[in-house]
Amino acid sequence: MNEDYYDLLGVPRDATTDQIKKAYQKAARTLHPDVNPDPDAAEKYKKVSQAYETLKNPDKRRQYDMGGGPGMGGGFPGGGGAGFDFSDIFDMFAGASGMRGRGQGPVPRQRRGGDILRRTTIDLRDVVFGTEQKVTFRTAVLCEACHGSCCAEGTSPTRCSACNGTGHVQRVVQSLLGQMVTMAPCTACEGHGDIIESKCPSCAGHGRVQSEKTLTVKIPSGVENGTRIQLRGEGEIGEAGGPAGDLFVELAVQEHEIYTRDGEDLVAHVSVPMTSAALGATVPLETFDGVQELQIRPGSQPGEEITLKGLGVTPLRRERRGDIRVEIDVEVPTGLTDEQKDLLEQFSALRGEETPRTGGRRHGGVFDKIRDRFRDL
Repeated sequence: MNEDYYDLLGVPRDATTDQIKKAYQKAARTLHPDVNPDPDAAEKYKKVSQAYETLKNPDKRRQYDMGGGPGMGGGFPGGGGAGFDFSDIFDMFAGASGMRGRGQGPVPRQRRGGDILRRTTIDLRDVVFGTEQKVTFRTAVLCEACHGSCCAEGTSPTRCSACNGTGHVQRVVQSLLGQMVTMAPCTACEGHGDIIESKCPSCAGHGRVQSEKTLTVKIPSGVENGTRIQLRGEGEIGEAGGPAGDLFVELAVQEHEIYTRDGEDLVAHVSVPMTSAALGATVPLETFDGVQELQIRPGSQPGEEITLKGLGVTPLRRERRGDIRVEIDVEVPTGLTDEQKDLLEQFSALRGEETPRTGGRRHGGVFDKIRDRFRDL
C-alpha cells in the first residue's frame, strides 16, 4: 500500500497550501540525497516530493482526494491508480520544449517596486507662475542594514542543494506516452537557486523597509486640475533592492475668490455703481502681478468686458501669457430716499426718458436700461 500523502508530509487533510509548502521544505532539507546519504532517506525524499507535487496543486489535490485512497496521484475515482492529469501532459510538453531550447535559469529575487500616487493642493497663483512644493509620503526604501541582500550581517545566500543552484529540478511524468522528463521550479528554494538561511532582522529578508520620504516637486506653470506629474524612480524600492517604481503627484487647484480660469485667460467680475458706469471711474484691481488700475469708460454697459493684456496664465511649454478679462456688473441701487427718487426723476426728464420705450432693441445708456426699476419705488 502506498502511504497517504498527508501522512508523508505530516499535515492534516485540511492543511493550507502554505502549511503544505513549509512541511515539504522542512522535509526536503533533511532527506535530500545531497545532504543525507541514507538510501532510505532518498526513497522517502522521492515520496514526499511526489506528495508535495500533488497536494500543492488545487486541481491535483482535489482529484487525489476524490480517488478514495493514497498513492493514486490524482487519478479519477475508480481508476485503479492508473489515472492521469491533463495538466501534467501540458507541463510535459512545455518542459521538454524548454530543455531543447535555451536553459532555464534561477528566478531573480529582485523585483521592480510599485508605483505611488499622491495628491497635493496648489493655488491659482501657482498655476500662473509655477512653483515648487514638498510632498511627504510613506514608501518602501532600501534596507540600510543589508543593502538589499536580504541576509543578516556577515552571511550570504547558500546554493540550494536540491537543484544545485539551477532553480529547477527534473521531474518524471507518467503520461499516455510513457515516462517523460520535464523541468519544474525547485520547491526547496522557490526557483531562486539559493536559500537564505539567516534573514536580515531589519527587513525580515525582503531587502526593503517602510519609511517616510519627502521630495521637492517642481510644478510648471499652466498645469490644470487633475494634472499628474511623474517622478521616475521615486516610488517603492523593489524586493531585494530591485529597481524602484515611479511617483505620480496629482494636482488639485483650489478655487480663487476673484478669478476663474478659461484656458490661458483669467476671468473676473467687477461691480461698479451705476453712476461710475455712466460717468467713468478708475477701479483698483488685485492681480497676481500686483494692483492694476482698471479704467471704467463713461457709459459702460452691464456685461462689457475690459482686457488686461499679458496678465493671465503661462501655458505649458510656452512663454506667452494669457490675459485677464474683466466683466463689468452695474450695481442698481435699492431703497432710495424721496430726495434720491426726485433727483433721478429730474435726470430722467432732462434726458427725455419719462415714457418707457416698447418694442425693438433699446439704444439708450445705462439709465435707459434701469429707469423702469425705480419709477414705482
